[in-house]
Amino acid sequence: MKKTLYFVYNTKSDIWNKYLDNLHKIISPATYSCDLCSLTHSNFSEKKIWKDFRENSDYKFVFMYKDEFLKTYSYPEGENFDFPIIFQKQGEKINVLFDSKEILSLNSTEKLIGFLKQKIS
Repeated sequence: MKKTLYFVYNTKSDIWNKYLDNLHKIISPATYSCDLCSLTHSNFSEKKIWKDFRENSDYKFVFMYKDEFLKTYSYPEGENFDFPIIFQKQGEKINVLFDSKEILSLNSTEKLIGFLKQKIS
């Protein structure tokens, strides 16, 4: 059974927010609020290097918007997560792999892939 990685983007799932997010990425990418999205996607599609890594990985990848994640999962009382965030699920337990500060520190898709390989091996 494959382990599951959850990538939770700092955006909402409705069509209006998706439209505004794409527009924001094009007009002002430096101020775009989802660093994870910037690492995995270009303006209009998934980055090729990321897609190749994802498709050839031994892990199952789940991508969610912040509002979808918060509706589906609860976390221990007293814990508060900033988004974007990456979790690893093992059995019923979900552990943080990269918090929003760690994601912000990554400045390339290659670094994200390298750090994921280190953390999940």
